[in-house]
Amino acid sequence: MSSIKQFQVTFDCAEPERVARFWCEVLGYVVSPPPKGFATWDDFDRSRSPEDRGSWFACSDPSGVGPRLFFQRVPEGKVVKNRLHLDVRVGTGLVGEERLAALEAECARLVALGAVRVRLLYDGNDSCIVMQDIEGNEFCLD
Repeated sequence: MSSIKQFQVTFDCAEPERVARFWCEVLGYVVSPPPKGFATWDDFDRSRSPEDRGSWFACSDPSGVGPRLFFQRVPEGKVVKNRLHLDVRVGTGLVGEERLAALEAECARLVALGAVRVRLLYDGNDSCIVMQDIEGNEFCLD
């Protein structure tokens, strides 16, 4: 049996480039290079049929540690809760008010980028903030 060495996380969305650029800002990722043979994403898109232009986009961790994120256009919008979500780890090792302050600061930054705060889960010690990205996909600040 072989072991998996790499994986990517794929998002279904309406506007792949817009959502990819949002997640670049959230995670400190960079836009992945366009497919081989193309100098820019615009060059790549111009080579495609009009209905396929802008149908996908990708970003990656510049350090090479985190997974590649792939965004593909789908015709339907999100209608129910995600079955999978990302936990953006900003409070690792922190507890109580210190953890909450770190999460709240990151929440404010992401809301300015277009994210939506859904709710705070806080028991006096542990906390997380449930949020939505710019197309309504849930994720947690953890």
